[in-house]
Amino acid sequence: MTRHEEHGEDGRRVGRRSRALKAAGLTLAAALVLGIGTAGWAYWHLNDNITSVDIDSALGDNRPARAVTTPTPSGSASASPLPTEAVNILVLGSDSRSGEENQELGGGDSGGARSDTAMVVHIDAGRTGATVVSIPRDTLVTRPSCPLSSGGSTAMAHGAMFNTAYAVGGPVCAVKTVESITNVRMDHYIEVDFSGFAKLVNALGGVTVTTDEDIDDDDSHLHLAAGTHHLNGKQALALARTRHGIGDGSDLGRIGLQQKLVKALLEQIASTDLLTSPTKLYAVADAATGSLTTDTGLNSLAELTRLAESLKGLTADNVSTVTLPVVTAPSDPNRVVADEPEAGDLWKSLT
Repeated sequence: MTRHEEHGEDGRRVGRRSRALKAAGLTLAAALVLGIGTAGWAYWHLNDNITSVDIDSALGDNRPARAVTTPTPSGSASASPLPTEAVNILVLGSDSRSGEENQELGGGDSGGARSDTAMVVHIDAGRTGATVVSIPRDTLVTRPSCPLSSGGSTAMAHGAMFNTAYAVGGPVCAVKTVESITNVRMDHYIEVDFSGFAKLVNALGGVTVTTDEDIDDDDSHLHLAAGTHHLNGKQALALARTRHGIGDGSDLGRIGLQQKLVKALLEQIASTDLLTSPTKLYAVADAATGSLTTDTGLNSLAELTRLAESLKGLTADNVSTVTLPVVTAPSDPNRVVADEPEAGDLWKSLT
């Protein structure tokens, strides 16, 4: 061993401990760089998962007014406080057949898509309570003329099934139709497709749901005895879609099961300590964003996280689920129409 190898340039001895510390420092630096890079990639990936639609620009100003919000007092301790005002979100479950996973879960024509599930989620001011209003897809409505991204617009249609709005004009027409029949401004839009819902349930470890009657539906491939069941993603999706195996086979029976699933998901999320498991947290975030379409106000991980943080005081016990009051349509015994004035009173309560 040469003197240069045994001593530093200032003549001090370079021992094993010094060399070990140097090696440890380089290792730590490499780990930090790798960690930052991985975190950066994860954030980019989750952000890139989200598809968005500029609904505000498409619909312009001819819409119900936004709710009046109370400005944040100046000198607030937080430079960007979490929002606390009431908010209305149109949540659609799309039966899109695009992609191999969706076709396996839903079957059917890969070129078509409908709003299989429609819920107006009203979050109260203060964000500690919420009302979820389900709109039966068989409800007959006056579908307004909607702008198309390709140019032009759809034709107004009287006595059209509610879920045709999405089929003919996508998210923009779905929002415009809901606003036209409710006179309530939809502040945000969230859409989840088949595979996204199933992946989210799986990432959460499944959901526990209690059914009041046996379900035997060959169409959705769901067969459950009455009682409590812990369902995986595919089973939960089948539960959300089943209609022929329960009640009178109408959409109203299915809505009851969908509302049970909403509560079950909230309870499962609340009982899962995601912060203690970065791997599971990432899996849930990846599933939640992977098949998500939102308006441009929620089209980033930062905005979705901000919304989620504003709802931290909201528990499943403080979420009310109701179905739009309907009666059998005079024109078709297989369709329903809004039951007035009860339906109108319900929508007014959300403004």
